[in-house]
Formats: sequence, structure tokens, C-alpha cells
Amino acid sequence: METFKKKVLLIINPCAGKTKKRPDTYDIVKCFPSDYKIDLEFTRCQGDATRIVKEKTQGHDMIVCCGGDGTLNEVINGIMDMPARVPVGYIPIGTTNDLATTLGIPSNVKEAVDLIVSGQMNWYDVGLFNNRYFTYTAAFGAFTKSSYNTSQKMKNRFGHAAYIMNGLTEWKNIENVHAVFECDQGKFEGDFCFGTITDSTSVAGIFRLDENEVRLDDGKFELVMVSALNNLAQAPGLLRQMQKKNYDGKKIFMFHTSKVKITFDREIPWTVDGEFGGSHKEVITHNLSKAIRIFSPPGKLFNADTPTDIETLPAINLQEEAIKEEVREKVREKVKEKSKDKSKDKAKTGTDAEEKTAADEKEPSGTAE
Repeated sequence: METFKKKVLLIINPCAGKTKKRPDTYDIVKCFPSDYKIDLEFTRCQGDATRIVKEKTQGHDMIVCCGGDGTLNEVINGIMDMPARVPVGYIPIGTTNDLATTLGIPSNVKEAVDLIVSGQMNWYDVGLFNNRYFTYTAAFGAFTKSSYNTSQKMKNRFGHAAYIMNGLTEWKNIENVHAVFECDQGKFEGDFCFGTITDSTSVAGIFRLDENEVRLDDGKFELVMVSALNNLAQAPGLLRQMQKKNYDGKKIFMFHTSKVKITFDREIPWTVDGEFGGSHKEVITHNLSKAIRIFSPPGKLFNADTPTDIETLPAINLQEEAIKEEVREKVREKVKEKSKDKSKDKAKTGTDAEEKTAADEKEPSGTAE
């Protein structure tokens, strides 16, 4: 009977990345040692990777995701709801691969697999965005729509340039929004054209945060808010300022925070890990510290003294459950408020109907001429 050193659930997104650079399935599998048992699964539609993780993880030592940041997001959303979380490997073949860039995971398939086989891993924080998870960024405002509006056909043909080309079409449509945001440092209010809650040094491949300011396992997000534009001519200067990592506290603000609540004056569309995250008037995010283990090289973005053994998971899970219960309670409160509003509307509609009927009964009937 053949014995295997490791059992791997390999989830491949066959549509990720540019067509010409997309590796063949056989080329990916043969990079693993012969004593690794590889169980292959392919995604066919949005949300498929999450479903596969929940249905197929049991009996495997690790999950390896081969795709882009969106595919990794789905895999982690599946893992976060599992009673036992196996380590995650990432073979980045997407268009932008922001998270892989931050983690230092090679874009070369063989090198990425070698890293997984080496067993080197780090703890990684996961974000909770209202009632869903995100791996590296949730953002609103200027140029964020291009991350989910760019067609797969354009991405296949032009790669990362497709996002820039599509983003240029948003140039004249940049809107300022009024927002109140609350974080560990306090409560702030103003008009903004862009905001991101991130746990990454690379955002949309457009600008990078200072590596000395970011830790990926410290239980803190980096919150970046960009003040409103008075006119479109200011946009290039602000973008250059962001690329130079100049957060002056006047036009661009950055905070390190474990949670963020942002309230808008209207529903605002969000992008979450490069995909459409829905439109929200209120967003509450929590940082779930050291939620997963991901195969990645050591570096200054991680705390070197943090063990990656499974024994520390139960305490972390208790912390997560407390946060999740807080979110569930807020969701329940919103549902109750909506039910009350509907009941009031129904009662008002009924009263109006009764008043109209009474008025109709009092009104004299007309006489035919």
C-alpha cells in the first residue's frame, strides 16, 4: 500500500491570470514531490473555492490555492469556518497578486511550490468585513471600481495594465463622500475621496505602504483615508504623494487599528480583495489576529518569535468567537430595526387605507346627467 508524506487539496482557478502565461495543470502537479498525494479541484464559478474547502478539506494536511487574490479570498473564507484550520499554500497566477507580493511568495510556480514543501509558514491576520472575511484589503472611492469592473477578457489580454486602462475611465467620475470613521485612535469626520482598510503593503498594484509601518500578524489594520478633492487637477498630486508614502495627516491619514467603523451619508460601493463587496451605508471591520497559517518566507513583516504550531489556536478562536458574536448581535439588531420599520409602514398603510375608505363612504355619490 502506497504511503504519502502529505495530502494536499489543490484548488485551481483555470481562468486566473493572462492566458499566455497560465501554467498547465500537469506542470503545477509535477512540481510537488512524488510522496505528496495531490487531490485536484477546479473552480467553475464565483464562490466555488469556498464550497470546495468546506466539502473536501477533511483528511488533508494543507490546502494549496492556485489562482489570484480573489481565489485566495474564497479559500480563506472557507477555512475560517472550519473547526480545524490547515495551513494554506498560495501559487499566485492572478493578474495583480497584491498579497503574494506582500508575503514574498514567488510568482514562479516551481519556486512557490518549493516554498510550500519547505514547510516555512507564518501566522497571518484575517479581516472581518461586516459578516464576511477578507485577506488584505477592503476599499471604497477613487479607482476601486476598476478592480471588479475590469473584464476577464481584458485581464487575459493586457494583464495588470487592464486595471489601469479601466481605471482611467473612472477619472472624471471621482466622487467625494461624507463619512464618520471610528478606530482605536478616536472618532473622525470629514469628506473623503478614497479609503482602504488593509493588511498588505501593496494596494491594487498602484501604491505601496512603508514596510516599516506594516506587520501582518500584529492584530492591526492599516487604515488609509484620503481627503476630498476640490478639483480633479489635485488627483495626480495626491496619487504621487501616496506612492511616496507621504501620509501628512492633512490630506492623507494613516492609522494602525484593530477595528474600524465607517458610517456614510448614503450607500457606498466597496471592493473587497479585488471583488465587488456590496454597497453599504455602514461598515464594521475587525482584525482577527493570527487567524491562519500561510506558507511564506520569514521577513520583517512578521514577528519572528511567534510560533506557528497548532497549540495556540484555541485561545485565538475564543477571541474570534467573541468578535463574531458581537457582529452577529449587530446584524440581529439591524434585522429587528428593519422588521419594526416594515411593521410601522404596514400599520401606516393600513391606517391610510381605513381613512381613505371612511372618506369615500362619507363622500356623496354623483348623479348621472
